[in-house]
Amino acid sequence: MNPGMNDSPHISPQDRSAAELFAEDVAQHPGKSGFQIIRYGRQALTARVVLCELARKTLDVQYYIWEADATGRILTDRLVRAAERGVRVRVLLDDINLSGRDDVIACLNGHPNIEIRIFNPFRRRKARVLDYLTDMDRVNHRMHNKLMVMDGTAAIVGGRNIGNHYFEVDRDSNFRDLDIAAIGPVVADASGVFEHFWSGDWSVPIGDLAGRSYTRDDLERGLQQVRKRIESDDYPHPLDRDATDLVRSLDAIRAAMVWADGRIVWEDPSSIRTKRELGRMTEALYQRLERLESELLIESAYFVPRDRAIETLRNLHRQGKRVRILTNSMASNDVLAAHAGYARRRGQVVATGAEVHEFRPDPDDVKQRLVSVKSRAGLHTKAIVFDRRDVFIGSFNLDPRSNAINTEAGLYVESEELARQVSEYLDEGAKPENSYRVVADADGRLTWTAAAADGKEIRLHKDPESSSWQRLLAGLIGRLPVEDQL
Repeated sequence: MNPGMNDSPHISPQDRSAAELFAEDVAQHPGKSGFQIIRYGRQALTARVVLCELARKTLDVQYYIWEADATGRILTDRLVRAAERGVRVRVLLDDINLSGRDDVIACLNGHPNIEIRIFNPFRRRKARVLDYLTDMDRVNHRMHNKLMVMDGTAAIVGGRNIGNHYFEVDRDSNFRDLDIAAIGPVVADASGVFEHFWSGDWSVPIGDLAGRSYTRDDLERGLQQVRKRIESDDYPHPLDRDATDLVRSLDAIRAAMVWADGRIVWEDPSSIRTKRELGRMTEALYQRLERLESELLIESAYFVPRDRAIETLRNLHRQGKRVRILTNSMASNDVLAAHAGYARRRGQVVATGAEVHEFRPDPDDVKQRLVSVKSRAGLHTKAIVFDRRDVFIGSFNLDPRSNAINTEAGLYVESEELARQVSEYLDEGAKPENSYRVVADADGRLTWTAAAADGKEIRLHKDPESSSWQRLLAGLIGRLPVEDQL
């Protein structure tokens, strides 16, 4: 049976609500929240489907990108099915990739239990480039958050948007990424963040943008198209069976939860109305680094350090503290401009004494999980481990755009056990078969080293697997005065 067209009864273990399922665990850990990381794409999509299936009251969904592809359609269908059971569904999307999709999205508003709002929408719906030319100060600010909350009881926060690339089922390219699931008091805080964005004047009902109200007939026509596409989509896993298996495993999942102090860290959208040098998430990062004792592990898809960051890395090295950074190589990066900003500073970062690794587009560990081993891999994770004692997982990249332009959100958790688990994940990405180590030779020339398939060491003196044109273009972009926009 196609994964998006499940006609089986709504799955729910022993017909208990999620609040009832987790109530005893929450009571046994007063003041603490339960956490579990979600490492891989298949698991990540299944977890979101299960939140839709278990929902009794509410589903609040907030994403930067929601692709019109197989996984995007599947989750859309599951949200509608939840609404059909009486669940109130609210979806807040950034407008960055919704061009030409107003009618398709707005038709979902024809359901009385579904409401969709768009963050900071473009005014010219069919000529967005004019908004960039005439209203750049406003439309440049985007909502980069990724958040899903069910019944105010369970949440998923992390780096994944909604789309095939993020769930490792695209035939051409897929992302390594990381989410974290949570229950307990921190979920109420996450709900509060959603509510703040939802109720703010940056968020506009989709019906106001589409220019008319939408009826149940519109919804049925739209759903018919979505479900017809789902039938022909090539989603490669038995999603209904995966979801049922996950629900049946909830007792084991609850037992494996890490209970700890945690909080959601986020950027208020009101702050992007004013020019700022440092966002509050960046301020929180620097404050934590002041207390760093021994080690900092970073995995950031887009890493564009400024002067203060480089000086901080230099000081940490002088203090005898280890810093390891994993970011994208030119060949694995899906945003060449972001790589250009990083490459411009790369030599300085290496000179600080930090261990610099760049993700390979053909990593062995990731290829084993991809549907098509021929697909290229990219890095999309945003995670930090401090002293192997506390962690951050979210949407926040270490670049100027996350710092001062976009809104972001993530979970900060103080737990040695969770830090151990995340460290293992980050260690996997930094292995020689999965990434290049970037060092400077005796002459100061950058050198990339990695492991070949035969076990021998690869040594290169230019961006691996890149073309002359890519290197030229990145060099040109790196010379432009656009670093604060990257």
